[in-house]
Amino acid sequence: MNSAIWCARSDDPATFTDWNTNMSTNHELRFADFSFGTQVRKSPYSDAALRWGAKGFSVYNHMYIPRDFGSPEQNFWNLIEQAILCDVSVERQVEIKGPDAAKFTQYLCCRDISTCKVGQCKYVLITDQDGGVINDPIVLKLAEDHFWLSIADSDVLLWARGVAVNADMDVEITEPDVSPLQLQGPKSRDILRACFGDAPTELKYYHFMEYDWYGVPLIISRTGWSSELGYEIFLRDGSAGNRLWEHIMDIGTPMGLKPGHTSGIRRIEAGMLSYHADMNLANNPFELNLDRLVSLDMEADFVGKDALKRIKEKGIRQQLVGLEIEGEPFVGVNDFFWPLMKDGIQVGTVTSAVYSPRLKKNIALGMLKIEHADLETELTVDKLGETRGGVVVPIPFHDPKKELAAKS
Repeated sequence: MNSAIWCARSDDPATFTDWNTNMSTNHELRFADFSFGTQVRKSPYSDAALRWGAKGFSVYNHMYIPRDFGSPEQNFWNLIEQAILCDVSVERQVEIKGPDAAKFTQYLCCRDISTCKVGQCKYVLITDQDGGVINDPIVLKLAEDHFWLSIADSDVLLWARGVAVNADMDVEITEPDVSPLQLQGPKSRDILRACFGDAPTELKYYHFMEYDWYGVPLIISRTGWSSELGYEIFLRDGSAGNRLWEHIMDIGTPMGLKPGHTSGIRRIEAGMLSYHADMNLANNPFELNLDRLVSLDMEADFVGKDALKRIKEKGIRQQLVGLEIEGEPFVGVNDFFWPLMKDGIQVGTVTSAVYSPRLKKNIALGMLKIEHADLETELTVDKLGETRGGVVVPIPFHDPKKELAAKS
């Protein structure tokens, strides 16, 4: 599927509703209960999320993201059994345009993207000069000279602009007015079809298309952060945020759609890494089991290539692993990096932990010294003074071949 532009019918009633001009002052006042002031940005959907039941927000890429619609467990069941709509505007886009856009985007990424076609996405890593992971974005190729990096939680815009200063390449690097929603879950395809017609539902996994929604430009992609069937809807005009949210919820609610947030339970089940929790600048791709995203043999250069060659030759000292942890079900997610002990000596840390109601066990990701990272290694978890047994297990914990997300 290429990125041809599809247009919605111009006679739809949604065309005539401007939610931004009709927002009540009450919603603005209610959001003030969560606000840190103007230094943290609201998304185009923040007030809509509040109207639909958001009870708490976090901050990610200097922007508010809804994190609480009540029960995290119910949000998980809504995701895996029906569908949820999530405000993920915090996944900011770093836009790279110009005659050298392809060359520069490759220079930032350690994965070979030379075969990426217009209308296609790629999961990549951005590394620094020492091979440390700066970010793990999705690359979207909009044209031969036009790319987006859909980023995790770190300042890639500043990094890219800094690298460009001495790169001697003709590029323009900006943050565009783009705000994604995630529509995820087994009913997402039917809901997407009801909202936008057949064309977006025909997208292959990790492909996207441009779409004209009553004069509002969108990009719809077959991607998401859930390891379930799902789509992302990139709004390219923030003034239409409330209208787009209400359009999807109005059509989707009778079909089982619920407002929600990205699920920590489903993320950990899938072994998906979260920046600042499971990886940061101190980690290299090899210890994160992301060797497949490092193309050391390609001719093109990238930042950190020499360092990653040295790391690969020398070998890693630690490795990310899966863990099952004994005891009563965890309540919520871990707020601390719990020590992992072996014979009374700390040999690693738990990075992300949660109770899976589907698997009926406590599951976690952790970073372990390489000599203790073998499967079935038994460890002790120091959970804030409470000692629990743990064992190294394979990851992902569920659907290891990602058949749910990739199914046609």
